Amino acid sequence: MTAAYELPASTRAERLGEKQVYLAASGDLRPSANKNCWPAQHAMELAVGEALKSLGWGVERAHPFKADEGHGFIASQREGIETFRRLDPAAPILIAEAVWQYSHHVLPGLTTHRGPILTLANWSGAWPGLVGMLNLNASLTKAGVEYSTLWAEDFTDEAFRRQLAQWLQAGRLEHPADHVRPFAASMAAEAEQKLGLALAEQLRREKAILGVFDEGCMGMFNAIIPDHLLHATGVFKERLSQSALYHETLQTPDDQAAAVRKWMEDRGAEFQTGPNHADDLTDDQIHLQCKMYVAALRLADDFGCDAIGIQYQQGLKDLLPASDLVEGALNNADRPPVTSRDGSRVLYEGEPLPHFNEVDEGAGLDALMTYRLHRAMGQPVESTLHDIRWGAYDPTGSTDEFVWVLEISGAVPPAHLTGGWSGVTSMRQPPMYFPSGGGTIRGVSHPGEVVWSRVYVEADRLKIDIGRAEALELPAEETERRWKETTPQWPMMHAVTYGVSRDQMMARHKSNHIQVAYANSPEEADRAALAKAAMAEALGMEVALCGCRKGGRAWGE
Repeated sequence: MTAAYELPASTRAERLGEKQVYLAASGDLRPSANKNCWPAQHAMELAVGEALKSLGWGVERAHPFKADEGHGFIASQREGIETFRRLDPAAPILIAEAVWQYSHHVLPGLTTHRGPILTLANWSGAWPGLVGMLNLNASLTKAGVEYSTLWAEDFTDEAFRRQLAQWLQAGRLEHPADHVRPFAASMAAEAEQKLGLALAEQLRREKAILGVFDEGCMGMFNAIIPDHLLHATGVFKERLSQSALYHETLQTPDDQAAAVRKWMEDRGAEFQTGPNHADDLTDDQIHLQCKMYVAALRLADDFGCDAIGIQYQQGLKDLLPASDLVEGALNNADRPPVTSRDGSRVLYEGEPLPHFNEVDEGAGLDALMTYRLHRAMGQPVESTLHDIRWGAYDPTGSTDEFVWVLEISGAVPPAHLTGGWSGVTSMRQPPMYFPSGGGTIRGVSHPGEVVWSRVYVEADRLKIDIGRAEALELPAEETERRWKETTPQWPMMHAVTYGVSRDQMMARHKSNHIQVAYANSPEEADRAALAKAAMAEALGMEVALCGCRKGGRAWGE
């Protein structure tokens, strides 16, 4: 007798019509952010709809506006899965992002979507869709999902509409990548080759630990390095809980926290405080941040960590003030001393404890490599990630170069800032993202030569892009304009990437984050970049050099 089983019901999607394209928008997990950002997203969608209409295409929104929530974003992974279950899997889909978004909201559906995928962002400092798109692109790359990508400052621009039409007709859009060269050992001098190889061999032999306080910040799938790839470099994860950090923070004595703040203020750091917890940076918030700084060092010491990353969003945001003040201080060699609980040892004395913001493990591995490499080469040991937030030409005419705004949520080492600790102004984090407040490390990165890089995952392999840049000093009025266009509470680097244009960076870069470290001169920066390339290759990474050296000199000359 043949058995009869009740088969699970499946959701059947209607086929999308000819010359129709879906439009979806991944949002934040925080309701306040989605509600506040919706007008910018809606305006972008109207402009994109007009562009599609001008090309003879119609657009169908893949999910509805939610009147009770005040926005039309996909606001969770579950909502994203349910949305994609109802879509024609063979139809073209456009993921339009005008603001920051959580990639895991749409990633599950995109992994099985068979139709052409286009990620699309606005070009705005105030509404960082380009940051959200870069993270989604990197997450799709890691997941092995084919996609095309596009961005525009003006959606009526002829060049944008020409590229959009190409994707609609062909289902693919390619961008030139002639600024990228595979690294060859012959590009580096013998001394840098030997140093890179020796540091790689030491790392693999002696091993290192990344302390990870809860993986997967804000849906950044790309920021999680699979264990088998990380282990091949000699680096292993100690998976720690933010609840342990919360507990240790509350156990830290008040006098030790007060000593941390006094140390910072004695070095010239300024805290802009006020009385209102909801809107101001308060003394109580700073006090908890200083406790967290002590707690982070002690937990790192407990587990023998060589670098740590704190997620903060989500998890700690409802319990403690922002971790950024802590993170920037940890990344600095000159920082408040912290002893073991019994007072017998100064922890990580005279050196940074490299911290990777938002538990971005690609940045964590890079920071660990950079610290060891720069220490061996006598270069500044501090490094940090930034968001590739925005960029523009300087209307004051101080430079003819396109100048990037590299900006992160308050967690840079003071050594990167003009004036060091005395150049630090700590301001309250924006309430929309940080309900528990907390101070930032705000300032402008000092002029100098920079090595930039990004470790990422593609085709189940670790890869790294490395390039050179210069941090500029712009006129005060231009700096203020850029802060007003972005987030004025956060630290900023004015960066010119050598031989890499705006569009080349956007097309190639596999993260919203970029790692930066200073060197003492252009020649030393070149050598540091090549030594890092040699080290990365010896660790098994696929290495690419992007752009050129200062003055247009090609790599290998």
